[in-house]
Amino acid sequence: MPVTDRDLDLGRSPAPRRRAASGRVSMAMVAARAGVSGQTVSRVVNDSPRVDPATRERVEKAMADLGYRPHRAARALRTGRSHTIGLVVTTLATVGNSRMLQATAEAAAERGYALTVVTASGGVADAFERLAEQEVDGAIVLNEASAQVPSAARPAGLRLVVVDAPAGAGLDGVHSDHVGGAAAATAHLLALGHPTVHHLAGPADSFAAAERERGWRETLEAAGIAPPPVVRGDWSADAGFDAGGALAAASAVFCANDQMALGLLRALAESGRRVPEDVSVIGFDDVPDAANYRPPLTTIRQDFTALARRAFDALVAGIEGADTSSGDAVIPTTLVERASTR
Repeated sequence: MPVTDRDLDLGRSPAPRRRAASGRVSMAMVAARAGVSGQTVSRVVNDSPRVDPATRERVEKAMADLGYRPHRAARALRTGRSHTIGLVVTTLATVGNSRMLQATAEAAAERGYALTVVTASGGVADAFERLAEQEVDGAIVLNEASAQVPSAARPAGLRLVVVDAPAGAGLDGVHSDHVGGAAAATAHLLALGHPTVHHLAGPADSFAAAERERGWRETLEAAGIAPPPVVRGDWSADAGFDAGGALAAASAVFCANDQMALGLLRALAESGRRVPEDVSVIGFDDVPDAANYRPPLTTIRQDFTALARRAFDALVAGIEGADTSSGDAVIPTTLVERASTR
């Protein structure tokens, strides 16, 4: 039996009915099974805080027992929301983006939201238009796409949370403590007795790369050391390998991500320089394979799951009216010491 307006809108529990030939379970059937009103079932479906935990648990058990699935179109008509969010990316090839996609999808499923992923290959403004056509309630913008947000036109009413929001853009954002992580990496290398620390940086237009470079630079300057010239890459292992020549004389290198560190390790090995005996190397991210690099890589760990969940929670809070304030959440990073430094 399809879900009807009567099932959705009335605050009473209709008499139990037989399951329709289509197999659809109605709110009324769930209400009868749980011994509550239809309005209570509706509140549980829409994640209202006006349901005590014991009742919510009983209704959710009834839903699971009967195989109930909310009727999205009817709910959208009643609430004015689609319960769908968007995720805007330029690429899913990076470890961070793919892990945040997975964490966002899991968080959305837990809260009853659908997820639509769009690429910004035609620009962020085009991605926003495509999301608006699908009537999403809001969107999360990841990393590389974030730099385009301040200058991109976006449809009225499209709520956004940006991961690695550009500084001073006035956007609701979430980011890792890039500065603190870079400072910890640089201080660790100085504490090992290295006279200075070279930096293999990320792209110049990247917020994360700029913040990591700032943490490195400020730590050296605070120690009375003039920062060496920056060597810049594009996050890839190939860029790290290509930087090997420019960093041939370094005794310590802080790489802005683990992939560039991987390429640098290969370049150093091919030039006959030993890690960590001749040069110490630190990365950033702590990708799953970092512990299996040769040697295992000392790095700064980002919590990609925490990043994605904080962004999702902030977006949903705004969508559901629980929090409309603008702000910037910072997720801590952690130094993970392995064998690539001494």
